[in-house]
Amino acid sequence: MSISVIYIIIVLVVILFSMTLHEAMHAFVSDWLGDNTARSQGRLTLNPVKHIDLFLTILLPLTLALVGAPIFGGARPVPFNPDNVRFSEWGVALVALAGPLTNLLIAFVAFGLWTMFGLSGQKLFGQIMPIIVSVNLGFFIFNMIPIPPLDGSRVLYALAPEFVRRGMELIEQFGIIVIFLIVIFAGPFIGSFIVTMDSFFLNLFGYIFGL
Repeated sequence: MSISVIYIIIVLVVILFSMTLHEAMHAFVSDWLGDNTARSQGRLTLNPVKHIDLFLTILLPLTLALVGAPIFGGARPVPFNPDNVRFSEWGVALVALAGPLTNLLIAFVAFGLWTMFGLSGQKLFGQIMPIIVSVNLGFFIFNMIPIPPLDGSRVLYALAPEFVRRGMELIEQFGIIVIFLIVIFAGPFIGSFIVTMDSFFLNLFGYIFGL
């Protein structure tokens, strides 16, 4: 088995692990804030099968990995009823932030393990850690872009005036089509943006860990 195949397998496992936690945290926080929609539809779970979107979770990130581009993606959105969530728009924003912040935390912990234990790049564990960091930073940065239906748009909902919210709601109705168009027409820009932000967070992590 070649190194490239091993790399793709590691990336796939990391994606499934990371996005499962991402979506499960959306479900957990919405349930905690009073909405049981995710629980009733079987999404309050760590079963990756419940969260996988063929394009966002598998095809898109693996294609990016194969061509050596920054890896980003998503999963099936966790359903929730904003009317049932406590604290109005701020509660909804907290539900949205729970997923990306989980990815950021995973990246931070993996970076810490990678640096504190001086893991060698020649060892399998030492190869896995930077992939975990890269994938999770990519998912965090991509999902925080404030365009519906990405998670970052929910923070904008809480801050934007009413007419902007109505426009965002219109865009959100098209869901995966919007994401597909963003990837097709703004892919290079998103890739450059992720590389820039990735460097920022890696420098930040390095500073925190005294590198």
